Amino acid sequence: MRYHITHTTRYIYQTAVSHCLNEVRLKPRTFAGQDVRETALRVDPKPAFMHERKDYYGNDVTSFEVLEKHEQLETVAESVVDINGPAADLPSSPWEEARHQIAAEADAASVAASEFVYPSPYIPAAPQLEEYASRIFTPGRPLLEAARDLTHLIHDDFKYLPKSTSIDVPLADVLRNRRGVCQDFAHVMIGVLRSVRLAARYVSGYVRPGPRVQGAQASHAWVGLFVPGAGWVHFDPTNDLMVSDSHITLAWGRDYGDVTPVKGFALGGGTQTVEVEVYVKPMETGA
Repeated sequence: MRYHITHTTRYIYQTAVSHCLNEVRLKPRTFAGQDVRETALRVDPKPAFMHERKDYYGNDVTSFEVLEKHEQLETVAESVVDINGPAADLPSSPWEEARHQIAAEADAASVAASEFVYPSPYIPAAPQLEEYASRIFTPGRPLLEAARDLTHLIHDDFKYLPKSTSIDVPLADVLRNRRGVCQDFAHVMIGVLRSVRLAARYVSGYVRPGPRVQGAQASHAWVGLFVPGAGWVHFDPTNDLMVSDSHITLAWGRDYGDVTPVKGFALGGGTQTVEVEVYVKPMETGA
């Protein structure tokens, strides 16, 4: 699949901002299964500088500073990306074996994945996560079968309600209230997987619009699970599915805090309104 993606973020301020400094992760990653053909970022007002770098996890980060007084700031990221579906054949070994290989750091991939076993700022350890895991990860159960079941269980147990939470709502509150958005669902699933010492990471990006697809109107989030011998396999608990060629990856990290699409600070401005528009359009591969 080939996609054209446009992601617009607009800050509208109550009073003029004299100076702002921002950091964005809005350029899709290139890796096996995803090829970025074109990508560009436009900022209005024009920044005094723009600096490109890779963060610790290899995500593309753009920093920019606007010194011109402004009452509105707009960033527009536009990309063309080719996506190939995941491998058809995946191992069906028990989840305990995967946990053992990660703990034993059996190979270079397991060593790299092992840092995603531990709690992180947005995904602390919690008894509710362990209780969830006890329902799914029974002795000898195949890892991918258990992960699919966990995806389904979270989708059924939690109600998707846009604007029902903010990213600052603690995970414990999400677990208690059983409602949230894609970021919350991803955090819950990652927390459950880590509670049994499996390696799981947070992935931000976009999902192709379609009937009954949630999260296509803004940036989306899902879960990467490390499977020894196969690498990272991805699950979307918001939409109750394994990720295929319908998802475009922007960045990954321990949790939302590592991959925030747009963040920064401004001097002045008063109250601000944030508008986000995302358009994911399939293209002909010859386009």
